[in-house]
Amino acid sequence: MLFALGSNGSGQLGIGHKEDVNIPTPCLVPDGFQGSSVLSIKAGGNHTLLQMPGEVFAAGDNSNGCYTLISRDSSNSDNHKFRVAAVSTGHCSATWEASTIVDNVDRVFTSGTGKKGELGHGEGVTELLEAKMVKNFPPSDHDESIVDLAASMSHTVAVLLDGSVFGWGAGRKGQLGLPALDSWTPRPIDNIPFEVYRAVCGKEFTYLVGSPESGDHKIIGSDKHSIISDAPKTLPPWKDVGASWGSICVLLQSGEILSWGRNDHGQLAPPGIPKIKQIAVGSEHFVALTEDGRVISWGWGEHGNCGSPIDEAGDVKRRWNELSIEGEVTMLGAGCATTFIATADPVEWQ
Repeated sequence: MLFALGSNGSGQLGIGHKEDVNIPTPCLVPDGFQGSSVLSIKAGGNHTLLQMPGEVFAAGDNSNGCYTLISRDSSNSDNHKFRVAAVSTGHCSATWEASTIVDNVDRVFTSGTGKKGELGHGEGVTELLEAKMVKNFPPSDHDESIVDLAASMSHTVAVLLDGSVFGWGAGRKGQLGLPALDSWTPRPIDNIPFEVYRAVCGKEFTYLVGSPESGDHKIIGSDKHSIISDAPKTLPPWKDVGASWGSICVLLQSGEILSWGRNDHGQLAPPGIPKIKQIAVGSEHFVALTEDGRVISWGWGEHGNCGSPIDEAGDVKRRWNELSIEGEVTMLGAGCATTFIATADPVEWQ
């Protein structure tokens, strides 16, 4: 099954209505859906993408075509449940109002709205109501296999099998490298002194990581919240990485969490946190699966995305909430004040 909680004004939780909820609530999903098959969960400002084997499910606002439906519902009236949005897919990501889909032969498609080059189709292309293939990317002089795809509010980064990395969209803070300019088409991010293995994006920075045992990592972009200056020189062996708008979270192979950056809402890992098996990082909140199978959350939770209780500022700060969930948890996701929990139990169309 799939459960969701948090901000839902555009139906992005896929739970059948458009009200915020602060408890895990079953999502409406297609027949035969199995939570154990969810590969990743990516979220924009008001839409959510579920990467499944060979296809993408989507829910939320689609008025600007930010996800392409197989049978497009032009009325946008049924966006409060998950539907098949694309097939033959390999990766997906979402900026605030756009989506990127990589198909199974590494062709890149984008749709939606982006005023800083988020669509990747050249200067002046700010809206696509239907998905369109990005030309000449990946470039033929590189290994064309895309192994990782990440995005934040207004920029996207793709990692290729040869360890090179490309980005497009907002770049004026240096989050796409130099020159510090927006890029309307994919461009190489140069001067990275190692082969990139993973990438995650904050609001105004990009975090590039080498292989799990290498210790290599590099942050490019704004140093707001000391996101660059507070980073460790080398990275311990890691299992997963994530970024909120202003902080970074690294799940180490030891089960410990290493985090730094913005902490005004309690975004950084609270003291005494148990050993962790899996993480998901939203815009300003964090969700984790403990080694003993519990789902916990902390950070900014005003919309219910961290469960309850929250303090007067809407935060879960210097502590965590435990989210009650039945079944074996297989995947976590987090977006802009949204939280998703997939379990191994199958569910039929609701």
